Amino acid sequence: MNTQAIPAGLGRMKGKAVLITGASNGIGYATALLFAAEGARLIINDIAAERLEALREIIAAAGNDVQSVVGDVSKDADARAMVAASVSAFGRIDVLVANAGIIPEFDLLTATAADFDHVMAVDGRGMFLTCKYAAEAMLQSGGGAIVCLSSISGEAGQSGQAVYGPAKFVASGITKHLAVELATRGVRVNAVAPGTIATAALAKLSDEYVAGVTSRHPIGRVGRPVEVANAILFLASDEASFITGVVLPVDGGYLAQ
Repeated sequence: MNTQAIPAGLGRMKGKAVLITGASNGIGYATALLFAAEGARLIINDIAAERLEALREIIAAAGNDVQSVVGDVSKDADARAMVAASVSAFGRIDVLVANAGIIPEFDLLTATAADFDHVMAVDGRGMFLTCKYAAEAMLQSGGGAIVCLSSISGEAGQSGQAVYGPAKFVASGITKHLAVELATRGVRVNAVAPGTIATAALAKLSDEYVAGVTSRHPIGRVGRPVEVANAILFLASDEASFITGVVLPVDGGYLAQ
């Protein structure tokens, strides 16, 4: 379990109401800590209730307004409830970080239709639902920023990702289409596309797969969750006020090849 303390910040999210899905581990966890350090008021979500509560306690102990909402982003009622929690607690939602997702390793011949449907439900439908209800609330309060989690697998083909990769192409597509749809209405939509990142999800993949994909990162190592969180913070902040529809690689040069 993560036990990081909250670092000192610069107030870039001061007073902003932020919903982070999939917050109990990995990139979501690092993002929650970083946004808390920057002064955000947080709604954190995950299906892992115990880990989520531990994170809530860390953030609350640092003096931030924070509530946890256990729920499955692929379920319409749960996605609605996450956004409603922010509106109820803070009167609005300013930022959505649509991070929740699963990373199974399937090639085309071993994947089943059920595998495909499950990944698409979480990584595709779940992102659509949280973006839908967050944008709906943002439009009622003057705008906001959405940052989706895509992947290098959502920007380029990879062996062994016949299910996850297409789901992340959905994430990249949602980002671009919603950015155009919402641009004149005060809602910016961007995404990050992480390369191989040192998370618990990575540890579940085969050593052969991880070694192979890591070796293809020109920078010579895997990334750290906080390095992705820093990019998410930038895209969500007012510093990125003229940026929308971007899928930003955070990948050690992987996609530059």
